[in-house]
Amino acid sequence: MRHPGAVTAGIAGGMLLLSGCGAVDLPLAGVRVAPDGTPYAVFRPCGGDDHQWPRLDGRPPGGADGPVTTGWDSRREKLSGDAEFPLLAPPGGRRARHRGKQELLPGHHYVLGFGHYVTGDSCNAVAAFTTERIGH
Repeated sequence: MRHPGAVTAGIAGGMLLLSGCGAVDLPLAGVRVAPDGTPYAVFRPCGGDDHQWPRLDGRPPGGADGPVTTGWDSRREKLSGDAEFPLLAPPGGRRARHRGKQELLPGHHYVLGFGHYVTGDSCNAVAAFTTERIGH
C-alpha cells in the first residue's frame, strides 16, 4: 500500500530542487510606505544569498506590453543580503540606469524585482503594483 504523504514529499522535494529555496525561504520583493509617505523597495533574497539585476519598471495604463516609461535598472551582480531603500533612489553602491521621470506617476503599473541565483537554479522576486495601490 502506498502512502499519499510519500508522493507529496517527493513533489515538494522536486520543487525545492528546482527553485533553489524552500517554500518558507522564497526570495521577496516588496514595497512599503514609510510614515512620512516615502515608498521604499524591500528585497529579501533567500537567507544571505546573492541577488542581481534589481529593477523598477513603470508603464502607462494600457501599456502592459509597451516600453518602460519610468523607473530604473541596474546590471550589478552579486549583491548580498537584504536591502531596503527609497523606491526611486537605488542605493549609491548600485549604479542604475534611470528611465523617464523619477516619480510615481498616476495610473502607471509598476514591477519591482531582482534575480536570485543559487547553484545553477534561479527564481525571480517580483512585486507588481500601481501608484494608487500604495497610496500615491
